[in-house]
Amino acid sequence: MPAISFQSVSKSYPSPRGPQGGSFLALDHVSLDIQAGEFFGLLGPNGAGKTTLITILAGLAKATSGRVMVMGHDVQTDFAAARRALGVVPQELVFDPFFNVREALRFQSGYFGVRHNDAWIDELLESLGLTDKANANMRVLSGGMKRRVLVALALVHKPPVIVLDEPTAGVDVELRQTLWHFIAKLNKQGSTVLLTTHYLEEAEALCGRIAMLKTGKVVALDSTSALLKAASSNVLRFKIDSDLPPALAAGARVTGRVVQFPAQDALAVERYLAAVREAGLVAHDIEIRRADLEDVFLDVMNQHANPEVSSAP
Repeated sequence: MPAISFQSVSKSYPSPRGPQGGSFLALDHVSLDIQAGEFFGLLGPNGAGKTTLITILAGLAKATSGRVMVMGHDVQTDFAAARRALGVVPQELVFDPFFNVREALRFQSGYFGVRHNDAWIDELLESLGLTDKANANMRVLSGGMKRRVLVALALVHKPPVIVLDEPTAGVDVELRQTLWHFIAKLNKQGSTVLLTTHYLEEAEALCGRIAMLKTGKVVALDSTSALLKAASSNVLRFKIDSDLPPALAAGARVTGRVVQFPAQDALAVERYLAAVREAGLVAHDIEIRRADLEDVFLDVMNQHANPEVSSAP
């Protein structure tokens, strides 16, 4: 039995063009199973449908069609059991300003019928670096500390399935390391983890399998190692002090002064460097590296660069 099962899930919203304008299809027959104990990554650009899928998984929105199961429980017809099996860390910093951290965790435990779990609350506080904030009001915590509390709130009832929706967005390196150490520990102990993130190096390091969404459709689904192995080329990376000519820039990934080109062989490397020299530019810090998950992600997205706009009559 999968820990999470999305079965041909679609979600449409009324088009902004009005009642005669049809519907916008946010999810288009998404089907995938996540097995118990997996660390699974759900990737995609903004607007791909990741958060919509998680919102349906959590029972906060209803799919237009299809079915979602958590540990064998339908999220609509058996909502209470499905929700008890889930611990969801949302993107937004949502908190109750009237309680301190320990009180918030006790109240959250009560929502799931859990009592006398102070030992587990203490473990959560220590593992997430919150022990010295246990009696602090939520209102006075920094953004990073509030993010830690959200993680603790999601885990306080010991759910077998953990959903992390952009959990490290805008947080410091210390919190990222603390969080991943703790979540990896829970995963090794048997917890299933579903992660969405724009930090692709995190997904590459943590996730055993990955699905990629684009405009509401699954456009790639495989093990992380298989996705990396299928990458078509190595990458030529260097720095320059001026802009590339448009013809060269069209085939490059440019981040500030750093330029990267896919390079299948030594001849491709020399052609790129020669083109840079002919443009009157000087390449610094030249290196060749293996393709990483970000390269794979960009390749997959580019292969599906011009999908048809989905709409229902």
